[in-house]
Amino acid sequence: MTIYETMPAARGGLPVGNVVCADSLCRVLLSTVSGEAGAWVARTPLLGRRGQLPPARRQFELARDAYAEAVPHDLAGAIDAEAIAEWIVGHYREAEYPAVLLGSPHGSAAHLAVGLGAAWLPTTVPVTVTWPGGSAGDWPGALRWGAELARMITTRNPSVTVRQVHDPLRGGPLCGSTVRFHLRWVTLPPAYEHFLRTRLAPGGSTLLMRDLRTWPVTAVSARHGFQVGSPVGGSSPEDYSPANPEFRRILESLGAGAWPELDPDTAPRYAERSGEPSLGVDLGRLGQSSHRLLYAGPETLSACVADLVRQWRADSRSWFGERPDDSAVIESGRLLDPWLARASGRTPYWCESAGRASAEAAEMWLAGSERFDGVTVLPEPPGHAGDQVATLAQWRSLASFARHREPIDRFAASRYPMLPIATGHATRMLGGPVRRPLPPPMPVPYALDRLRQAGSSLGLLFA
Repeated sequence: MTIYETMPAARGGLPVGNVVCADSLCRVLLSTVSGEAGAWVARTPLLGRRGQLPPARRQFELARDAYAEAVPHDLAGAIDAEAIAEWIVGHYREAEYPAVLLGSPHGSAAHLAVGLGAAWLPTTVPVTVTWPGGSAGDWPGALRWGAELARMITTRNPSVTVRQVHDPLRGGPLCGSTVRFHLRWVTLPPAYEHFLRTRLAPGGSTLLMRDLRTWPVTAVSARHGFQVGSPVGGSSPEDYSPANPEFRRILESLGAGAWPELDPDTAPRYAERSGEPSLGVDLGRLGQSSHRLLYAGPETLSACVADLVRQWRADSRSWFGERPDDSAVIESGRLLDPWLARASGRTPYWCESAGRASAEAAEMWLAGSERFDGVTVLPEPPGHAGDQVATLAQWRSLASFARHREPIDRFAASRYPMLPIATGHATRMLGGPVRRPLPPPMPVPYALDRLRQAGSSLGLLFA
């Protein structure tokens, strides 16, 4: 019996809040920056559930859970990108904002937005759709199934392209019962344009932030691209091959009998989180102060924003005191809380994932920074083990850069690396003594000037 055959009939209607993937970084950043997280932060990600079950049974149940939460495939044509944009801007309640950040999902973009008192708007949103009869090892089948669904989505929404990602390494059993799409706006959605015209303060600025990493992408149609794997997590395209023992073990654990070889000559294009370059043209025509911030690796933006926040704290001693506690927090994945980091005066450095490369980049930043009094480390369990995943020892070593070493939280350590935990765990970890009221927001010209200066030495392109 297949997962599809065990599921009840598709639910009626398509609430917008159920369309954007609940476990995505995009959803976390939108909720945390807007301050409307509420009970949602207590949600345990799908891959963090059913840890008490035997492996084979757990794989089946997780795939079934993913199928139950995904958009029913027969409703794919009802996905409305403009309704999603309206839902996104509806998270923000202030009458006006001194700046609006748009672009690729990145935890440090959230910290920058909160530090400025700004709004953050994603330019790409992830959506999962059911795939009856699917298999994690059948990427050609995922492409064929996704092609018709993508056609339905783009027909309804001429302002978006669709990037499909099939990733057994990061998705595990979930990509055997669902297909993952990233809807990428080609032009500024009307809801965004209205928000910028009416809610951006006079003299305010927009900042478009784009991840410039590339990945092999098959052009299925003019508006549908397909990629196997992702740079998120620190993997390379070559890792998605049975010749890689780690990948072969994952396929075997998922019951994938075969894995067709990928075309090594597939041309690289901007990866799924980058968004469409054309969106910047629309921002420029609004007549407001508009800037672009481009980065070739997430660690570059993380280091620049962390240094910016630390410098702002040093320049704001009238609020923090002559010798404020100089602590840092190393966050990863969905484990972040920009509001509490700001309230507690911690310098935030965000790791994109629990990948070994991400942890090493954080280590390099700490090694090149003046020593902190304390370093809190929040490693998000990625949901799988492997050579590319940082060990707990690596995460613990980051705390040793501080004057006073802090232990890693026992709960996070007990679930690492197999069982991801709720975003709210970061809130609990950072919920110690905080200052009230919040420290003053960072002036936008101050932030832009220092990001421009940092870009010249750290590889951040500011325009």
